[in-house]
Amino acid sequence: MYPKDLRYTQHHQWLRVKDGIGVVGITHYAQEQLGDLVYVDLPSEGDEVTVGEPFGTVESVKAVEDVYAPVGGKVQAVNSDLEDAPERINQDCYGEGWLIRIDMSNESEVNSLMRVDEYEQFVQEQKAKGES
Repeated sequence: MYPKDLRYTQHHQWLRVKDGIGVVGITHYAQEQLGDLVYVDLPSEGDEVTVGEPFGTVESVKAVEDVYAPVGGKVQAVNSDLEDAPERINQDCYGEGWLIRIDMSNESEVNSLMRVDEYEQFVQEQKAKGES
């Protein structure tokens, strides 16, 4: 359910790193908890994002949730397809439902993110507590 090549945050974002660029999205668990997504508010290309700080929001029929930067850097690209089709996140959260690409300012920040086994355990603990 959770790709092994990604890193994860406690805010249920994922990060895929390739050549100093971090692709960010929300996890299957997050989109499942939110339900059908109806709106996405993302930063602009060139904006700076700070690790652990909100960079946008996702809105579903249930709630509006902040989306947090797993690493810091400059926004290299934004998935503009989500403006007209935010449901792509529900359909393919690890593929076409990506949110932004970050030109990372400090690749070592990746080391503080959870690996897949740690994230799976974190999700199980949250389910046991009845949290989202």
